Amino acid sequence: MSAPSHRRLALILGALAGIGPFSIDMYLPALPDIGTSLAAPAGQVQGTLAIYFLGLAFGQVLYGPLSDRHGRRRPLFVGLGLYTVAAVACALAPDIQVLTAARLFQALGGCAGMVIARAVVRDVTDERGAVRLMAQLMLVMGVAPIIAPVIGGALLPVFGWRGIFWLLAGYGATMLAVIALLLPETLEPARRRREGVIAVIRVWGGLVADRRFMGYALTGGFIIGGMFAYISGSPFVFMELHGVPSSQYGFYFGANALGIMVAGQVVGRLAQRIAPARLLPVVIWVPFVAGLALLAVTATGVGGFPGLLVTLFCYIAMIGAVMPLTVALAMGPHGSVAGSASALMGTLQFGIGASVGAVLGVLQDGTAVPMAAVIAGCGVAGWTALRALAH
Repeated sequence: MSAPSHRRLALILGALAGIGPFSIDMYLPALPDIGTSLAAPAGQVQGTLAIYFLGLAFGQVLYGPLSDRHGRRRPLFVGLGLYTVAAVACALAPDIQVLTAARLFQALGGCAGMVIARAVVRDVTDERGAVRLMAQLMLVMGVAPIIAPVIGGALLPVFGWRGIFWLLAGYGATMLAVIALLLPETLEPARRRREGVIAVIRVWGGLVADRRFMGYALTGGFIIGGMFAYISGSPFVFMELHGVPSSQYGFYFGANALGIMVAGQVVGRLAQRIAPARLLPVVIWVPFVAGLALLAVTATGVGGFPGLLVTLFCYIAMIGAVMPLTVALAMGPHGSVAGSASALMGTLQFGIGASVGAVLGVLQDGTAVPMAAVIAGCGVAGWTALRALAH
């Protein structure tokens, strides 16, 4: 199998890494219908989203060391196979308990693509090249939040909420075929790690003890945590609080995703001229300020709904700039354990995401302030982690 072109590789890896957001965003418009169909209260339906975040967080722990030991392709086949079967189980779920369990397994399978996509980037590029390739991945991944809610909303009247999961099962099966035919192995046998469990634990311990790695990983993790607060809180804030019709929710959601794509391309070009370690401390100020401005707008009412949209856009868009930089800087010195480093980064990100969802649920008071407060807190925490640990 010949090596794919740079553009084709970005498309394949972006589609793999996009499995997580696609599987989250597509079924957001269906949450009320799922509750009605399965006679489940809103809290239990929201639980299917929380359990997916948890599966994404903890499943990555397995795939990182496995991909360092067995190469990138074999764990991908296992993960995508599990994802596809679990998506079918979601489509056939007779009650909310089965749906929740199936969503957990769907996440445990789908996170393989997210971990291994980052590891492949490190396999085939240096630090600057990694920023460029990650920025291209963000371009592909950015398509998912734009089209996923729109597709979900379009499928609902025709096929119902189960049709969404049948489509996700088809996505998993298609990616299995794409990996089999188009993605070669990027970790040669000579570079694979053959150590046992104790050695894997030592690798993780070494990564946790590395201040710079943890600084960059936590910076990216906290900033993306703000996006999880947005995903969890925006359906209520947009549709119930500000009266946005469900048919239009996907367009608001997609506009922020478009910002992620544009910011990713800009930072990818800038990183070719400015060292990523110099660029990130400048970029991080935008979500820091935007998060605090969002909190001020929602707490005071100044600016109204347009003010909320603008400040939220500024925060969410900058995820497209922060993530390529933090991934490249964190993983750059750890090429020999790229899978484990990628897994730890992913576990931190989605662990923070799951925690953010729980905090948001506790703070919920019928206004937009809890969502804004959590997003602002994530922006401040990301800025602080970079200054305290990585520099």
